[in-house]
Amino acid sequence: MKTKKNSRRNFMGALMLGATASTLSVLGNSAFAGMTDFDEHQMNEADDWFKNIKGKHRIVYDGSYPHKGFPIIWNWAFYLSNNETGSKDNDITAMTVFRHDGIPFAFNSSLWKKYPLGEMFHVKKADGTSYDRNPYYEPQEGDFPLPIIQGIKDMQARGAMFCVCNLAISVYSGALAQQIGADPKAMYDEWIAAVLPEVQLVPSGVWALGRAQENGCGYIFAGE
Repeated sequence: MKTKKNSRRNFMGALMLGATASTLSVLGNSAFAGMTDFDEHQMNEADDWFKNIKGKHRIVYDGSYPHKGFPIIWNWAFYLSNNETGSKDNDITAMTVFRHDGIPFAFNSSLWKKYPLGEMFHVKKADGTSYDRNPYYEPQEGDFPLPIIQGIKDMQARGAMFCVCNLAISVYSGALAQQIGADPKAMYDEWIAAVLPEVQLVPSGVWALGRAQENGCGYIFAGE
């Protein structure tokens, strides 16, 4: 007899497999029509956001997977090391692009509580259990390996930039909606409404990585 825990794990595993394997079928479904499209205003807003890149030292981190918070840790480390070598924050820009499996870090904790994002995207605590909140927006003790590491909110105040992939949001919210029998457009809208303050929605993560490099940012994969 399956336990409730095992049934839940099997369900979430099937969901993530489906979201990865059926991306094209999800996007081709008429129920998803328009969910991945940016209108002219949204596109202009996304393009204009890159004008906030400043300073001599510019980097973009490719946050395609949770990697134990390193898409945020490396952002902070870039500021730290440049500060240590004589540069002020106003001469530094570190950008993190949350895309693919890295998108949950762009959402508020309410969405993490309503849907098991920690389990879906394999964001684990030190004891192996899944987070039911965003651990890296306003981190609590033990969320980062060192207490001096700053979270997304504090880094934004220093000028760091964070954006999230609209295409990935469409795919994963749509896959979840299909699995639980919910309306995909309503699910997508709910996820979009949960994007954190000052995290920019972009057409896709790879689009943003390209724009960042066009604006003078070096590229680094944000792994461990």
